[in-house]
Amino acid sequence: MDQIKDRKYQEQIDFLRENHGFSQAHANALVMYSRGSTSSRRYDTVDGYLAQFDATQQKTARAILKAVTSKYRKAEVVIAWNQPMVRLDGHYVFGLSVLANYILIAPLGGVLEEFRPRLTDYKVNKKTIQVPSDWKVDVGLIRDMVAARIAENEGGA
Repeated sequence: MDQIKDRKYQEQIDFLRENHGFSQAHANALVMYSRGSTSSRRYDTVDGYLAQFDATQQKTARAILKAVTSKYRKAEVVIAWNQPMVRLDGHYVFGLSVLANYILIAPLGGVLEEFRPRLTDYKVNKKTIQVPSDWKVDVGLIRDMVAARIAENEGGA
């Protein structure tokens, strides 16, 4: 962000989207943060984030995150871009976002394309996978995607 700090807001957004694969929301969050916005941060904890959702959504979101953290003990769940993200060894490896009628899971990096053949039962967006709020969490799928993201990070991606 220091390299593009003198550019206009939309130019910064475009730069992040075109050169680093950011979504509009993530680019906006980073630009706002780098410009000193304090209003863009809404949640400090995962519990605080999940408190706004019903018990079913909370249970599913926690089970998704546990699928990662129970296998990767050094992984930490943090709030980044106002949503829960799993970070391991300084790299984000997985994220999720709860919406009114479903949950979006984000394996990050190039992992989504690699896993498309296993995702035929889900609605797959550009960077996320839509699962039901009451999803019976496919622990194997989640862990396999995270393992692929870790391998991608180790390969320098």
